[in-house]
Amino acid sequence: MSATDPQRPGSAQPPGEGGPALPEPARADPADGLPEEVRRWLAERRLADTGTGRPAAPERALHELLLEQRGRVDALHRTLDAFEDVLRLMPDLSTSGRQTLEAEFFSDRAVLRQRMEDLDALCRDELLAMRAVFPGPEVIDASLEGDMRMLERGVDLTLLVSTRATRQTGVARYLATLLEHGARIRTATTVPLHLNVVDRAVTVMALGPPQPRGGDGEDVILHGARLAECFAQVFDHHWSTARPYDVPLREGAAGGSAAEDYTPREREVLALLAAGAKDEAIARRLGCSERTLRRLLTGLVAKLGAQSRFAAGVRAAELGLVG
Repeated sequence: MSATDPQRPGSAQPPGEGGPALPEPARADPADGLPEEVRRWLAERRLADTGTGRPAAPERALHELLLEQRGRVDALHRTLDAFEDVLRLMPDLSTSGRQTLEAEFFSDRAVLRQRMEDLDALCRDELLAMRAVFPGPEVIDASLEGDMRMLERGVDLTLLVSTRATRQTGVARYLATLLEHGARIRTATTVPLHLNVVDRAVTVMALGPPQPRGGDGEDVILHGARLAECFAQVFDHHWSTARPYDVPLREGAAGGSAAEDYTPREREVLALLAAGAKDEAIARRLGCSERTLRRLLTGLVAKLGAQSRFAAGVRAAELGLVG
């Protein structure tokens, strides 16, 4: 036999030509040799099978992540719907006790007085005022004109003054004129605020302690009925404990006991009453409202020391105030 005889023992045969098949070499697992932290990173992102650690197709991982996040979004929508349902059961926070307050601040009393003239002109029903101190006589005289116009319109002017303030120059005449025209005035040892409450809707208030003779200080005007009503209650409390204001008497005069103690206007009212004139006719004669007249009559009755209008007429006749 030749050396190439396939039957010859020991001779080699090429694979696939009749000889036995050789085993294929084992393929390396892509996951083999990966550090554990890498395996975890791939598994968390669906890029590897959690059981075998073998890498997965990126498309499959993306699909699984999308489904998972969509489920979370759906759950979030359900939670937000529940929040909205609960909010519908709650009161509207924009109207549950909250109120925007407009405030004007002043550091110049002259500018403030100009602003207060506007408020006085707009006052329709009531002005509550506290005065711990008054400005100088020239300012008092200018203020008197506006106060008189309010009284003539029928505004109920109620003034609480500290006892010390009544002794300032020009104040007694100012207060006496207001009383004569129907204002209500009381005095107290201590008045806590320098304050105006206009129609229980606007509050004018000094910030800080009163300045001597009404000197410049900081002031504020607050627009708001709720707040104004609070300050009105403070005013009403101090008013209830105060004393009626007594006009200072001239030396040697006894209160209400002489004709000289009564102004021409007061004597005219008493004469009209004695003649039987009705309130409407008297108010028309004086050029004032019936409300102002009633306040004036109340002050006259008290000044005469009488208990009624009839008794005041008798007392006025005794004093020779009526013919």
